[in-house]
Amino acid sequence: MSITDLCNLRCVYCRPPEGIKLITHDEILRYEEILTVITMARDMGVRKIRVTGGEPLVRRGVLEFLSRLTSLDGIEDVGLTTNGVLLPTMAKDLKTAGLTRINISLDSLRPEVFQRITRSDHLADVLAGVEKVLELGFHPVKINVVLLNGINEGDVPAFARMTLEKPLDIRFIERMPFGSEPVASSPPPFSAQAALDMICRELGDVHPEERHSLDGPATMYRLDGALGRIGVIDPMTGHFCGTCNRMRLTARGALRPCLLSAQEFDLRGVLRNGGSGEDVAAVLRSAVLAKPMGDAAGLGLKSEGMYLIGG
Repeated sequence: MSITDLCNLRCVYCRPPEGIKLITHDEILRYEEILTVITMARDMGVRKIRVTGGEPLVRRGVLEFLSRLTSLDGIEDVGLTTNGVLLPTMAKDLKTAGLTRINISLDSLRPEVFQRITRSDHLADVLAGVEKVLELGFHPVKINVVLLNGINEGDVPAFARMTLEKPLDIRFIERMPFGSEPVASSPPPFSAQAALDMICRELGDVHPEERHSLDGPATMYRLDGALGRIGVIDPMTGHFCGTCNRMRLTARGALRPCLLSAQEFDLRGVLRNGGSGEDVAAVLRSAVLAKPMGDAAGLGLKSEGMYLIGG
């Protein structure tokens, strides 16, 4: 679930250079409304929640919200996806709030490439954040690397080497084509298999890992003697839509059964017009039934920009 469209980075595949129109304060779901939805989803069998943005750590009150979320009976797993910029100062408080695992979006280890992708110079902060969450015992710590053709291929082996000495899950992700028209400055993707082949050529063979319940859509591998793992997430070439069990709640209260589809179900309207718990449950059921059965990428579905959906 996305809790804000605000972000302290401006990544080229998410935000166009001319900027975006932000969601107004009244349009964003209040924390109490989000908790109402999550409580009903829990009662219907949802056990795993991931909090995202924008950048979720920039929203005021996020620590108290996470504390309440991790305290909900029946929710077995709460994760956070962040760009890592604020982790050096917030990681300890996140741990106190009950968070135990974290995903960090990081597409390059080279300052000049990081700046090109994010339009910022916060690489040192992100790397310090990675070290901080490892020091505090967060597990698993996942680093999500979006594959950008012509930009960050050179980073693939360096990311894979990190797993040799650190207990990190480095996951290479094929970029999904959000938006009805691509952002002009947004580079094309290259395949997760190409990244895996590059790793094998430079670092040696990788060995398949047994799937874990928290691996999500990633197929996991390990280099010989590595403390961490390498994952590939291939929504464009692997077409795992038929096994997808996720939905996205956007910051403005729309429930999306599929990220690649513009179809969404209005929960904010239900919540703010006196809807009952059963009304919320009905929307949740409708969204589950609307999930595509096969390859959504091949259905010709058009989605909005990533900043409106949540990263």
